Amino acid sequence: MAKLSNILLMLQYLQTGRKYSVKELSNLLEVSERQIRCYKEELDKSGIYVDTIMGPYGGYVLNNSIRMPLRHFKKSDYTILNKYINQEKDSKLKESLIILQDKIKGVYISNQEKITLKDDLLSTYNCLTRAIKERRKVKITYYSYNKGENERIICPAEMFLFQDGWYCAAFCLLKQDIRHFELRRIIKYELLKENF
Repeated sequence: MAKLSNILLMLQYLQTGRKYSVKELSNLLEVSERQIRCYKEELDKSGIYVDTIMGPYGGYVLNNSIRMPLRHFKKSDYTILNKYINQEKDSKLKESLIILQDKIKGVYISNQEKITLKDDLLSTYNCLTRAIKERRKVKITYYSYNKGENERIICPAEMFLFQDGWYCAAFCLLKQDIRHFELRRIIKYELLKENF
């Protein structure tokens, strides 16, 4: 999905008619220059021919016009849903709002903006990183798409960023398996004294 999203974003830049060097596109898309060349090759295979201008001031330019659907989502569309997600009591409607928010994040925010840890997530992040460092269990109330809110006791192992969201990889005592917990879906947390 990230590859397709990057190719579409590269095409969007090239549609302005401006010439972009491989290095410029590499910086804009935050991928290697080699990957930019692969994206160009994929576009060529799809029948969207990107012209290459050789030389020290060369680059890629799109001479033919391509009709692409416009992206109408804004960051405010994504963040405004937080208010309604937090207030919603009906679990099915809450799940639908979260899925809608994820779609907006995938369409607009990916490759456009970096979502930094907000204050409400920062304390959760700090608690979990402390638990990892001190090898302590954490009791969490987690919102699951299919089961709603449920309590878990986890042994956090690692924090990672995936598709602009922070996750914690942890051993879940309830499931007796490694699970990935998205920080924004951790409603409550408590650092336990018990070590693992």
